[in-house]
Amino acid sequence: MKQLVIVSGKGGTGKTSVAAAFAHLAAEGQVLVPAVMADADVDAANLELVLAPHVLQEEDFWGGQVAKIDHLECTECGECEQVCRFDAIHQVEGLYHVDLIACEGCAACVYSCPVDAISMQDQIAGKWFRSDSRYGPLFHAALQPGAENSGKLVTLIKQHARLLALDDGYELVIVDGPPGIGCPVISAVSGADLALIVTEPSVAGVHDMRRILGTTGHFGVRALVCVNKADLYQTGAEEIEAYCQGQGIEIIGAIPFDPSVIEAIMHGYPVTVYQPDGIASQALREVWTRVTAELMEVGL
Repeated sequence: MKQLVIVSGKGGTGKTSVAAAFAHLAAEGQVLVPAVMADADVDAANLELVLAPHVLQEEDFWGGQVAKIDHLECTECGECEQVCRFDAIHQVEGLYHVDLIACEGCAACVYSCPVDAISMQDQIAGKWFRSDSRYGPLFHAALQPGAENSGKLVTLIKQHARLLALDDGYELVIVDGPPGIGCPVISAVSGADLALIVTEPSVAGVHDMRRILGTTGHFGVRALVCVNKADLYQTGAEEIEAYCQGQGIEIIGAIPFDPSVIEAIMHGYPVTVYQPDGIASQALREVWTRVTAELMEVGL
């Protein structure tokens, strides 16, 4: 069983559109690979919008701790408000309250309270789901606004996807990773056999592609690059090619701009289903074939 993670240095490059197409092609394309999908972009999960999942299991995700004030013990001295660096404690109608969104869980108020009226309590930071989708099992999540520990939730999603793949004999876990280079990305990339970096030929796209390549390289994960909307800015595409050649990184495909990708998302389908003969779909099938060939080299 292998893990393929699809990531990007910035949002909006088309990473999830690629992941959705791969889910479809793995289940119904010419190169069939039994796969489990994991949407690791838990801060803005939307792979489910094009896979039409039916939820089989729903569980709470317990994140970091927040402060809670026992008003029966509190003497309203105001010490907690003074030590809070995040402006999370305010007095309302004579009583001190904790703003759960602003609270960072540092516990400074707990240690400063002279009457031990404040304690730290676990909080539900979101939910995670196991679902059946059009193209196989899908693990996904919904993080609450302002919640922390999305890296831990990414790890949890990946672990469950991996265990199901091992238990039921799936050959591949396809991970739709988050954008950027932060903790959630590190959690998504960790343990992957191959990373597909989706970039675009723009100034920001080239800059952030370099950053995510640095991240995958730091953790020893082999990376391939796919250029989406490759024909919109030739200079940017050439810059990507030159950089990758200089770094010894293979560009595994170029997907031309195709309005049918947007139409497919609007209708809730992977573009390879909505417009199978479109230029983007043809390019995606070529990329999928090459990615599976690369995975075969490491023993899919």
